[in-house]
Amino acid sequence: MNAHLQPTGSAYFIAKETQVAESHTLSILVDNEPGVLARVIGLFSGRGYNIESLTVSETEHEAHLSRITIVTRGTPGVLEQIKSQLERIVPVHRVVDLTVRAKAMGQERPIEREVALVKVTGSGEMRAETLRLADAFHAKVVDATVDHFIFEITGKSSKVDQFVAVMKPLGLSEVCRTGIAAMNRGPQGM
Repeated sequence: MNAHLQPTGSAYFIAKETQVAESHTLSILVDNEPGVLARVIGLFSGRGYNIESLTVSETEHEAHLSRITIVTRGTPGVLEQIKSQLERIVPVHRVVDLTVRAKAMGQERPIEREVALVKVTGSGEMRAETLRLADAFHAKVVDATVDHFIFEITGKSSKVDQFVAVMKPLGLSEVCRTGIAAMNRGPQGM
């Protein structure tokens, strides 16, 4: 056996050689009860999987169901294993890999949006420039005083990243992001 193909102690040593890690968005429908989120997150942390984004909210109040949206990274084999392990957790009703479904429908990615609150402090010319750039990004002023603005911006994560980068030299002082909310196009539900 070639030296570079020797097992590394990981069950995924072959996948590392042949498959490329990619980012996927998973949508998980669960019972809205105490401890469910901890069990889902525990599955990720216990196996060394990273979560790049996490959002949770009750989506069906009458049925007491919540939707967890997780963006994670891995090879196709690892992602399939994550999905399979999530489906085995008792209060999980459904797991959908929105990225796989989008590609099956001929689209690159599912619809993904993020909301951020961005605080920028400054005075004089910097305030005018801050407002001009915020307008270019379609960011909404949600709070303003003589020494700061708080903007709300909604869009793809890349748009939020760009807005934050543009605001840094203008006096960026705080950022709070929601994480990604995602859904596939078309009439089919989760």
